[in-house]
Amino acid sequence: MPTHPFTNARNRIDVHQHLLPPNYVAWLSSHGVDAAGGRTLPDWSIAAALRTMDDVGTASAILSISTPGTTPARTAAEAVRVASDVNDFAAEVAKDRPDRFGFFASVPLTHTEQATAEAVRALDESNADGVVLLANNGGAYLGRPEHEDLFAELDRRHAVAFIHPADLPGPAVPGIPPFAADFLLDTTRAAYLLVRNGVRRRYPNIRFVLSHGGGFVPYASHRMALGMFADTGRSLLDILEDFSTFYFDTALSASAVALPSLLAFAAPGHVLFGSDWPFAPGAAVQYMAAGLDTYAATSDSALGIDRDNAAALFPRFATAPTLTSPNYVAHARRAIKRRVVRAAVKFVAPS
Repeated sequence: MPTHPFTNARNRIDVHQHLLPPNYVAWLSSHGVDAAGGRTLPDWSIAAALRTMDDVGTASAILSISTPGTTPARTAAEAVRVASDVNDFAAEVAKDRPDRFGFFASVPLTHTEQATAEAVRALDESNADGVVLLANNGGAYLGRPEHEDLFAELDRRHAVAFIHPADLPGPAVPGIPPFAADFLLDTTRAAYLLVRNGVRRRYPNIRFVLSHGGGFVPYASHRMALGMFADTGRSLLDILEDFSTFYFDTALSASAVALPSLLAFAAPGHVLFGSDWPFAPGAAVQYMAAGLDTYAATSDSALGIDRDNAAALFPRFATAPTLTSPNYVAHARRAIKRRVVRAAVKFVAPS
């Protein structure tokens, strides 16, 4: 039988948590960027991150910057400088609290030679836990021929590549903030091209993690596979295997409707906990965590999501000290009772 959900959740590993270094926020502002995905850039601090993590029993989190990444940069040199500054900042955070934080290195993917060099530097010298790749960079999606050198380096290192959506290369639809629907399509497009263009087969050692439950991938996989079969003649079983062996995080996707479909589709051990904090505010994180806890209470297949599946990908966190506060269970129950009812309202309220 599953353990009590709060016991199970005590030592989560969060693979989808963002950071907003002050210098990066200032740089975005200098380029006229004050929002991401239709939401105003939130406040961020290490102290606030730790408070939110403690609220939902997260022992460790892997940090990354969100969209727009380095795409506002006007030159390759500027993009490299911004990426390296972000990575150096994140590396210091992880160095100061290696038990609580890791990071995915940012790379200036609009300049692929420099992106490969920065990935190598961050992985080999700064102990990055992987890289974060935007699904599209200025309209250019992952899986293009010019990305081969980067993928080859990641494959040699058996690296984790965390795929995060960006704004679609086209105007947003009035009344639909990009994070609500467009992000899911953006992730799906990138996943489709990584499968369709053979990247998954040529570089089998890269562990790709798809944000937000994989976008539409788990739910439209058979339709997409049929389309790809008609286009390429590839085996339907091979196509579906490529889709199902992505890793998927639960950020904003841990509902009683989404989780059964995701767990039925994903390969065993390939679903990971994600919070999307601070773009998902604390109340929304509580809401999604409560949904996962509730589902885990009745499903053995959900028990690995909180920790074990991520610990297999990131072994250093498997041996990190875990949260042992005797007040955790009572605190979590009070926090969820206080916040879960109003979380959805707060999350969808205009920024």
